[in-house]
Order: sequence, then structure tokens, then C-alpha cells
Amino acid sequence: MHVMGRIGFMGLGIALAGCLSGAPVFAGDNPDKAPIEDGSKVTITSPKDGDKVSDSFELKYDLTKGSQATHVHAYVDDQYQKGFKGELKGLSKGTHKVTVKGATKDHDLVTATHSVNVDVQ
Repeated sequence: MHVMGRIGFMGLGIALAGCLSGAPVFAGDNPDKAPIEDGSKVTITSPKDGDKVSDSFELKYDLTKGSQATHVHAYVDDQYQKGFKGELKGLSKGTHKVTVKGATKDHDLVTATHSVNVDVQ
């Protein structure tokens, strides 16, 4: 790696990851890395499984933090929702699987996960 002196290792890693996948890569979205078992638990409290919702809605959950979890990552139909701040916006009509997964400060996933299916009207 010393040949790339002016490009820092992080910059090179980010550039290569972006080129290889065609999309940004986030540490917590590495399907090859096993989730960490840290004793965390997460439960989606609203909406409930099978609820009818509008195309934008508040996603409420309870996270019991284990030894490493600090926050959650949200997914719609297994697609990571970057920048999730409590509301999912602009979903297409039909049934969607909404998932919340616990994550560490470094955005690595823990085993705590919960999913519900919603019907967007």
C-alpha cells in the first residue's frame, strides 16, 4: 500500500469499495460479517405487523442495549435506510417488510432484530 502514498488508506478503501459495489458500503451492511451477540433486544412497537400505513410513517421501537449496541439501523424490504431518524418516507403502495436491527457505535450489526410487514395505502 505504500505505493499510494498520497491517497490515505481509508480513502483508497472507500474508493475501491464504492467502485466494486456500485453503491456506498456501510460497515453495518456487510452481509459477510456475522452479527455480534451482545445481549441486546429490539422490538418494533408501531406499526404492528399487518397494519395499514400511509407512504410516510413514524417507526417506533424499543431497544434494550446490550454490551455493544448504541442505536438501530432500519431497513425496508432488506434495503438499508441511510439517515433513518424515526420516520420512513415515500414508500410505494403495497406490502413492505420493515426491519430494525441493533448496531454498535461502529455500525456493526448485533443479533437483535425485529421485522413487521406493513400495507402501504
